[in-house]
Parts: sequence; C-alpha cells; structure tokens
Amino acid sequence: MTHAILLLLHLLSATFWVGGMAVMHFAVRPSAVAVLEPPLRLPLMAQTLSRFFAGVSVAIVLLLASGLGMVWLAGGFARVHWGVHAMLALGLVMMAVFLHIRFAPYPRLLRAVAGREWPVAAAQLNTIRMLVELNLALGVVVFALAIVGRAW
Repeated sequence: MTHAILLLLHLLSATFWVGGMAVMHFAVRPSAVAVLEPPLRLPLMAQTLSRFFAGVSVAIVLLLASGLGMVWLAGGFARVHWGVHAMLALGLVMMAVFLHIRFAPYPRLLRAVAGREWPVAAAQLNTIRMLVELNLALGVVVFALAIVGRAW
C-alpha cells in the first residue's frame, strides 16, 4: 500500500508540473497574446506564473520525496532499473531549470511589470517561455521513460 500511495503522489505531481507547462505554453500564453495588449497581458501572465510556480514548488518536493521513497522501498538505487536513474537525472535537470526561472527571469518579470516596463517584461516572459519549452520536452522524455523504459 505504501508503494501505491507514493506512486500516486509521484504521478499526480509529475502530471501537475508537466501538464501545467503544456497548458501554459499551448493554451494560456497564446490566448493571452491573441486578446490582450501588453499592459493587461503581462500582469496576467506574471500573476498566473506566481500561482503555478507555488504549485510546482510543492510538486517538486512531492516528486523527490515519493521518488526517493519508492527507491528506498525497492532496496536502493543499486536495485532499480536504469530508467529510474535516467528519470532522476532528467528530473534534477528540470528542477535546476525551474529554479533558474524562479530566481532569475521571473523576479525580473515581476519588477518590470511593477515598473510598467512592458518591453523588458515581455523579454523576460519570452526567456521563461523558452525555458519552459525545454522543461516541457524533458518532462515528456521522463514520461516516456516511465512508460516504456522497462522495455529497453
């Protein structure tokens, strides 16, 4: 039962993070660009990211705790499939990218929005968009490893 609960937490957290990036990238941002001018769009996106990043922070803690818990239950890293090692490595890269977004371009976006510096805010949001594209691609690879990794 413990493994099942850890796996549920792990999958829900990964789905929230990767699915949230997909929604932000493919739905929210393009829709905001289509209907809102920068003085409305950029504060909306900053506020939306604020809420999303809070959830991602919780998801990361749950991903690490549940993943390490499942590895521990399996007998340690020496006893798990190589795909688990690959998922952890990619997950750590994703976490580093998220931390960079959260503590570099995101605060600059917030400062630019507060100062109504729309070109600066747009540039920071574009940087975030490119980094989210990277993390989204990595997240898809992690899901692929989780699903078909054992077949390799």
